Amino acid sequence: MIVENPKTITEDELRNMAKEAKGRIRKIYLHWTTGHYGEVDDAYHLCIDRDGQVFVNCKNLSAVKAHTWLRNQNTVAIALCCCAGAACWIPGSCNAEKVDGAYAECRSAHPKCALVDFGPEPPTTMQIDMMVNVVAVLADELGLAIGKDTVMTHCEIAFKDGYGPGEDDPAMSWDLWFLPDSLRPGEVVPGGNLLRKKAKSYQRKMQQGTGAV
Repeated sequence: MIVENPKTITEDELRNMAKEAKGRIRKIYLHWTTGHYGEVDDAYHLCIDRDGQVFVNCKNLSAVKAHTWLRNQNTVAIALCCCAGAACWIPGSCNAEKVDGAYAECRSAHPKCALVDFGPEPPTTMQIDMMVNVVAVLADELGLAIGKDTVMTHCEIAFKDGYGPGEDDPAMSWDLWFLPDSLRPGEVVPGGNLLRKKAKSYQRKMQQGTGAV
Protein backbone atom coordinates (compact mmCIF):
# COMPACT_ATOMS: atom_id res chain seq x y z
CA MET A 1 0.00 0.00 0.00
CA ILE A 2 1.34 3.41 -0.97
CA VAL A 3 1.66 5.76 2.00
CA GLU A 4 0.11 9.20 1.76
CA ASN A 5 2.26 11.94 3.30
CA PRO A 6 5.06 9.60 4.44
CA LYS A 7 7.14 10.56 7.46
CA THR A 8 10.86 11.24 7.13
CA ILE A 9 13.34 10.06 9.75
CA THR A 10 16.70 11.41 10.89
CA GLU A 11 19.73 9.35 11.84
CA ASP A 12 19.28 10.16 15.53
CA GLU A 13 15.63 9.08 15.40
CA LEU A 14 16.61 5.87 13.63
CA ARG A 15 19.26 5.12 16.25
CA ASN A 16 16.72 5.60 19.03
CA MET A 17 14.24 3.27 17.32
CA ALA A 18 16.95 0.66 16.87
CA LYS A 19 17.96 0.91 20.53
CA GLU A 20 14.35 0.31 21.55
CA ALA A 21 14.15 -2.78 19.31
CA LYS A 22 17.48 -4.28 20.36
CA GLY A 23 17.13 -7.95 21.29
CA ARG A 24 13.98 -8.37 19.20
CA ILE A 25 15.49 -7.98 15.72
CA ARG A 26 17.63 -10.82 14.34
CA LYS A 27 17.91 -9.99 10.65
CA ILE A 28 17.85 -7.08 8.20
CA TYR A 29 16.20 -7.70 4.83
CA LEU A 30 16.86 -5.51 1.79
CA HIS A 31 14.35 -4.92 -1.00
CA TRP A 32 13.21 -2.64 -3.75
CA THR A 33 9.53 -1.78 -4.06
CA THR A 34 9.14 -2.47 -7.83
CA GLY A 35 7.31 0.85 -7.79
CA HIS A 36 8.00 4.41 -8.81
CA TYR A 37 10.33 6.98 -7.35
CA GLY A 38 8.44 8.95 -4.72
CA GLU A 39 6.10 6.07 -3.84
CA VAL A 40 6.66 4.91 -0.25
CA ASP A 41 5.30 1.41 0.39
CA ASP A 42 3.91 0.49 3.82
CA ALA A 43 5.07 -3.15 3.45
CA TYR A 44 8.53 -2.05 4.64
CA HIS A 45 9.72 -0.46 7.87
CA LEU A 46 11.97 1.99 6.00
CA CYS A 47 11.90 3.24 2.41
CA ILE A 48 14.58 5.21 0.60
CA ASP A 49 13.72 7.52 -2.30
CA ARG A 50 15.86 8.37 -5.32
CA ASP A 51 17.59 11.31 -3.58
CA GLY A 52 18.51 9.24 -0.51
CA GLN A 53 15.67 10.55 1.67
CA VAL A 54 14.65 7.95 4.26
CA PHE A 55 11.01 7.42 5.27
CA VAL A 56 9.70 5.42 8.23
CA ASN A 57 6.45 3.40 8.16
CA CYS A 58 6.23 2.22 11.76
CA LYS A 59 6.37 3.40 15.37
CA ASN A 60 8.62 0.51 16.36
CA LEU A 61 11.09 -1.46 14.27
CA SER A 62 9.82 -4.69 15.82
CA ALA A 63 6.43 -4.14 14.15
CA VAL A 64 5.52 -7.01 11.82
CA LYS A 65 5.35 -5.91 8.17
CA ALA A 66 4.32 -7.92 5.11
CA HIS A 67 7.63 -7.73 3.26
CA THR A 68 9.11 -11.23 2.94
CA TRP A 69 7.18 -14.49 2.57
CA LEU A 70 7.20 -16.47 5.85
CA ARG A 71 10.01 -14.30 7.26
CA ASN A 72 8.34 -11.24 8.74
CA GLN A 73 8.99 -11.93 12.42
CA ASN A 74 11.98 -10.35 14.22
CA THR A 75 13.21 -8.63 11.06
CA VAL A 76 13.61 -5.10 9.74
CA ALA A 77 12.88 -4.46 6.05
CA ILE A 78 14.47 -1.63 4.08
CA ALA A 79 13.35 -0.92 0.52
CA LEU A 80 14.51 1.33 -2.29
CA CYS A 81 11.63 3.15 -4.01
CA CYS A 82 12.40 2.14 -7.58
CA CYS A 83 12.43 -0.50 -10.33
CA ALA A 84 8.92 -0.21 -11.74
CA GLY A 85 8.99 -2.29 -14.93
CA ALA A 86 12.26 -4.04 -14.07
CA ALA A 87 12.90 -7.54 -15.45
CA CYS A 88 15.60 -10.19 -15.50
CA TRP A 89 16.52 -13.22 -17.59
CA ILE A 90 18.83 -16.12 -16.78
CA PRO A 91 21.09 -18.19 -19.03
CA GLY A 92 19.47 -21.34 -20.42
CA SER A 93 20.07 -24.59 -18.51
CA CYS A 94 21.93 -22.78 -15.70
CA ASN A 95 21.43 -22.67 -11.95
CA ALA A 96 20.49 -19.02 -11.46
CA GLU A 97 21.74 -19.06 -7.87
CA LYS A 98 25.24 -19.86 -9.11
CA VAL A 99 25.31 -17.06 -11.69
CA ASP A 100 27.75 -14.40 -10.51
CA GLY A 101 27.82 -12.24 -13.63
CA ALA A 102 25.20 -10.10 -15.34
CA TYR A 103 24.78 -7.50 -18.03
CA ALA A 104 22.39 -4.59 -18.24
CA GLU A 105 22.55 -4.33 -22.04
CA CYS A 106 21.59 -7.03 -24.52
CA ARG A 107 24.42 -6.26 -26.92
CA SER A 108 26.99 -7.08 -24.24
CA ALA A 109 25.38 -10.26 -22.94
CA HIS A 110 27.42 -13.43 -22.60
CA PRO A 111 25.44 -16.70 -22.88
CA LYS A 112 26.50 -17.75 -19.37
CA CYS A 113 25.56 -14.45 -17.72
CA ALA A 114 22.22 -13.15 -16.54
CA LEU A 115 20.59 -10.16 -18.19
CA VAL A 116 18.95 -7.47 -16.06
CA ASP A 117 16.83 -4.48 -16.98
CA PHE A 118 16.22 -2.11 -14.07
CA GLY A 119 13.54 -0.30 -16.07
CA PRO A 120 13.16 3.49 -16.43
CA GLU A 121 13.54 4.04 -12.66
CA PRO A 122 16.67 2.12 -11.62
CA PRO A 123 18.36 2.20 -8.21
CA THR A 124 20.31 5.44 -7.89
CA THR A 125 23.76 5.85 -6.38
CA MET A 126 22.24 7.98 -3.60
CA GLN A 127 19.72 5.26 -2.80
CA ILE A 128 22.35 2.53 -2.65
CA ASP A 129 24.69 4.65 -0.52
CA MET A 130 21.90 5.52 1.90
CA MET A 131 20.79 1.89 2.15
CA VAL A 132 24.25 0.82 3.30
CA ASN A 133 24.38 3.77 5.71
CA VAL A 134 21.08 2.68 7.23
CA VAL A 135 22.24 -0.94 7.45
CA ALA A 136 25.41 0.17 9.25
CA VAL A 137 23.45 2.29 11.75
CA LEU A 138 20.92 -0.47 12.43
CA ALA A 139 23.57 -3.17 12.81
CA ASP A 140 25.51 -0.92 15.19
CA GLU A 141 22.55 -0.20 17.47
CA LEU A 142 20.91 -3.63 17.22
CA GLY A 143 24.16 -5.43 17.97
CA LEU A 144 24.07 -7.42 14.74
CA ALA A 145 27.08 -8.51 12.70
CA ILE A 146 26.89 -7.59 9.02
CA GLY A 147 27.07 -11.00 7.33
CA LYS A 148 25.26 -13.26 4.86
CA ASP A 149 23.07 -14.70 7.60
CA THR A 150 22.00 -11.40 9.12
CA VAL A 151 21.83 -8.92 6.22
CA MET A 152 20.21 -10.39 3.12
CA THR A 153 18.61 -9.19 -0.09
CA HIS A 154 15.14 -10.43 -0.98
CA CYS A 155 16.67 -12.23 -3.94
CA GLU A 156 19.05 -14.16 -1.67
CA ILE A 157 16.11 -15.15 0.52
CA ALA A 158 14.02 -16.09 -2.51
CA PHE A 159 16.75 -18.45 -3.71
CA LYS A 160 16.74 -20.14 -0.28
CA ASP A 161 12.96 -20.42 -0.20
CA GLY A 162 12.39 -21.54 -3.79
CA TYR A 163 10.98 -18.47 -5.52
CA GLY A 164 14.07 -16.77 -6.90
CA PRO A 165 15.09 -16.27 -10.54
CA GLY A 166 14.84 -19.50 -12.50
CA GLU A 167 12.04 -20.88 -10.36
CA ASP A 168 8.66 -21.40 -11.99
CA ASP A 169 6.86 -19.31 -9.43
CA PRO A 170 4.49 -16.45 -10.27
CA ALA A 171 5.71 -14.66 -7.12
CA MET A 172 9.36 -14.83 -8.27
CA SER A 173 11.45 -12.13 -6.56
CA TRP A 174 14.86 -10.84 -7.61
CA ASP A 175 15.19 -7.64 -5.55
CA LEU A 176 18.83 -6.47 -5.54
CA TRP A 177 20.11 -9.64 -7.29
CA PHE A 178 22.51 -7.36 -9.14
CA LEU A 179 23.21 -3.65 -8.69
CA PRO A 180 25.17 -0.96 -10.53
CA ASP A 181 28.65 -0.45 -9.09
CA SER A 182 29.56 3.24 -8.81
CA LEU A 183 33.26 2.31 -8.90
CA ARG A 184 32.83 0.45 -12.18
CA PRO A 185 30.54 2.50 -14.42
CA GLY A 186 28.37 0.43 -16.72
CA GLU A 187 28.84 -2.78 -14.74
CA VAL A 188 26.45 -4.61 -12.46
CA VAL A 189 27.63 -6.81 -9.59
CA PRO A 190 25.98 -9.19 -7.07
CA GLY A 191 23.85 -6.90 -4.92
CA GLY A 192 24.11 -8.67 -1.57
CA ASN A 193 27.89 -8.77 -1.64
CA LEU A 194 28.13 -5.12 -2.68
CA LEU A 195 25.73 -3.89 0.00
CA ARG A 196 27.34 -5.86 2.83
CA LYS A 197 30.84 -4.80 1.82
CA LYS A 198 29.89 -1.13 1.68
CA ALA A 199 27.89 -1.36 4.93
CA LYS A 200 30.87 -2.85 6.76
CA SER A 201 33.04 -0.03 5.45
CA TYR A 202 30.57 2.63 6.67
CA GLN A 203 30.31 0.88 10.02
CA ARG A 204 34.09 0.96 10.50
CA LYS A 205 34.16 4.65 9.67
CA MET A 206 31.38 5.38 12.15
CA GLN A 207 33.10 3.43 14.91
CA GLN A 208 36.36 5.25 14.20
CA GLY A 209 34.57 8.59 14.09
CA THR A 210 35.86 9.32 10.58
CA GLY A 211 32.71 9.14 8.55
CA ALA A 212 29.26 10.71 8.63
CA VAL A 213 26.14 8.76 7.80
